[in-house]
This record gives sequence, C-alpha cells and structure tokens, in this order.
Amino acid sequence: MYLKLLNKENKIAVIGLGYVGLPIALEFAKKISVIGFDINDKRIAMMNNGIDPSNELDASAFENCDIEFTSSLDVLRKAKFFIVAVPTPVDEHNVPDLKPVKNASATIGKVIKKGDYVVFESTVYPGCTEEDCLPIIEQISGLKAITDFKLGYSPERINPGDKEHRLENITKIVSGEDAETLEAVAALYSVVVEVGVYKASSIKVAEAAKVIENTQRDVNIALINELAVIFNLMNIDTLEVLEAAGTKWNFLPFRPGLVGGHCIGVDPYYLTHKVSTLGYTPEVILAGRRINDRMGSYIAQQTIKQMILAGTMSKGANVLVLGLTFKENCADIRNSKVIDIINELKDYGLNVIVWDPMADIHEAQKEYGLSLTDLSSIHQIDAVIAAVAHQQILSIDLDFIRSRSRIDGTPWIDVKSVFSVPSLYGFGFKVWRL
Repeated sequence: MYLKLLNKENKIAVIGLGYVGLPIALEFAKKISVIGFDINDKRIAMMNNGIDPSNELDASAFENCDIEFTSSLDVLRKAKFFIVAVPTPVDEHNVPDLKPVKNASATIGKVIKKGDYVVFESTVYPGCTEEDCLPIIEQISGLKAITDFKLGYSPERINPGDKEHRLENITKIVSGEDAETLEAVAALYSVVVEVGVYKASSIKVAEAAKVIENTQRDVNIALINELAVIFNLMNIDTLEVLEAAGTKWNFLPFRPGLVGGHCIGVDPYYLTHKVSTLGYTPEVILAGRRINDRMGSYIAQQTIKQMILAGTMSKGANVLVLGLTFKENCADIRNSKVIDIINELKDYGLNVIVWDPMADIHEAQKEYGLSLTDLSSIHQIDAVIAAVAHQQILSIDLDFIRSRSRIDGTPWIDVKSVFSVPSLYGFGFKVWRL
C-alpha cells in the first residue's frame, strides 16, 4: 500500500475539506495522488479555483498539487486510503453531534473495497471510532474490519490562524486496530510530517489523548477566568498579577478570555458525555465549562457597569464590538463566544455595532443574523469592546475611534488585555480589561 501510494498507483481520499481536511489533502498532494471529497459543491468550486473557503491558505498552497476536488462517489471509489476529517460539533444542549462523522462513515461504506484503509481524524470520545463509526462502515459495505479492510485513528492538531505550528512540524499521533495497520498509518503520515509520528498503543488511547489536549487547556483557562472575576472584585489588575506570578519558572502562562471555536469549547463535552454513560459525573471539567461559557455574559455586564459609571448608558446606546471570529487572525465565526456578549447587550436594549475585518459578511448574517459594519459608517459610540485580537484591530486608529465617540472617557473594554492602557487613556478612553 505504502509504495503504491508513493508511486501514485493508488490514491488517498480526504473526506471533509474544512480547516483540517484541506491542509492535509494539499500536503499529501505534493507527493501522492489525492482525491479531495466534500458534499458542498460551492466549496468544491472554490477549491478548484485555488480558493480556500476557510481563508487559512493562500492560492500558492494549491500549486504543484496532484489533487482532484469532487463531491462524486464514483470518483471517491478510486481511493484505497480514506482519511475522515469532518467536524464533530455539539448541539444546543452540549451533547455530541455525531451526524457528520456518521454520515462520513456511511459514505465510506458505499465506496470501500477489500484491502482499503480508513483513518479518522475527527475529534471524538474514546471508543467512538470503533463503537459508532466502524459498525456503520461494516453494515453498509458488507465488509469486516481487519480481515477485509483496516481501521486507524490519527487525531488532527491543526490550529486555525497559526502560521508557525503547521501539519508538517507538529508531532502526529497515529494508531491502528492491529500492528500491521499501525505501521502502515505511521509510514503514510511520515511522508508529510517532518518531525515524525507518535505510535499510540490503541485507537482509544489516541482518541483520549486528543480529547484531553483541549480539555486541559479549557480547565486552565477557566481557572484564570475565575481569578479574573475575583481580582475584579478586589480592584486588582489581573494582567499585572499574572505577569508577577509568571516570574516563577513553573507558572503556566494562561490568560483570561472567551473560549469558543470547535476545539477547546467543544471537546470537553465529548469526554464528559462518554464518562456520564459509565456512571461517573466529572466535576472539574464541567465546572471549567460552566465558568468559560458564562464569560460572554460577564463581560457584557461589566461593559454596562462601566457605561453607567461614565454616564453613557441609556436605551439604544451604541456599543462598538471589535471582532466576531472565535479567535485572533482567523476568519472562522462558528461557535464564537463574542455572540454571547452581543446578545446580552441587546437584551439590555443597546444597539450593537460589529466590525471584523476578517469575518465574512454573508457568513455573519447566515450564522448569527448580524450585519457587519464598515468603520467609516460608525458614529456616536458610547462604549467599545475589543473582543478579538486581530492584527488589524491591534493597529486600529485610536484617534479615529475617539473622534466617533460621544464623550471623552468612553469606556474601552479590552477583553484580551492587548492594548496599551496609557495609550488608551491618552486618547481619552476609560479602560476596563478582563
């Protein structure tokens, strides 16, 4: 299998071409013949024109790549090695939504052949690949794992907006249902991962390793968010405390903030869901989730408090929110916790104006019913919330924002604590930061 892939006698298929699947497909396509499969024909058309729908890659990433983008099952059947990189979200009740990964499993069941390999990259709870996905493939295909085809798992570690940590320089965890599969999967990923792979002892170990990576970060950020609330009650600047504590060699450099996106804010619910079926109620993990999920509401309430103190609070007052995406220098708005701030402010009768130079205006309207504004059209600002630390937001013209503010001393809410406090005060803003 390995040599036939390198010689382009066989093809790899990547199913799901979002911010995870597309970079993987293009990286493999530099050395192996690849089929990029997605059910969204609009996205397929964009990629055929060298456009990344997620705005993570530029046109040069598509150059010199042996790849065919398609939504056709007939084309997909030509592959011998299938990689599944579809999203794994949660529903409105924070229950894992396995529809995408199950639908992908059904798709594979329709096209898989004897001797093929299937590797899942989607983040799931331990046991999902073998207990939820595998039976679907076997039922639809009539084939059996190990004897007819091979099953593996290699969790994605793509970090949207991060130009430093990329697929090729992040150690890749690989696993397989037997020793033969493990070696085959390890050999394949070693083709594109320059720093090498880590061979997990089982699929469940690999699944668990992935889901706790983000759970650990979630819990640590929750601790700092709770400390930020505490220090605010004590009138102590949180960032100054963290900088002082950070002089100790083993103090972890976490910062308070909004925790959204489809990783840190989602993955812990996959683990807690699975654990709850085993009769155990996780306490620390769920406590961290509760803290992080209410930070948007907390920031909105602190904004209103600062507006009252400044005398700018009234029904219909204008609040300018800078940034909508779930993290800095990233165009993805899905599961952004900035919307929690916006909705809370609207509930108090405030007029919220949102500017984000990276977010797509059509996606914002579709996802949240928001009309993004142009900076040149804003006026009579009563408060500013710098919610996302995009580079364009960090370099925003403070004098321009001041000129569009209603009064001197307009509240400036620095969610990420990234602006210079003396500079903001110098332009007449009254600063509050998380």
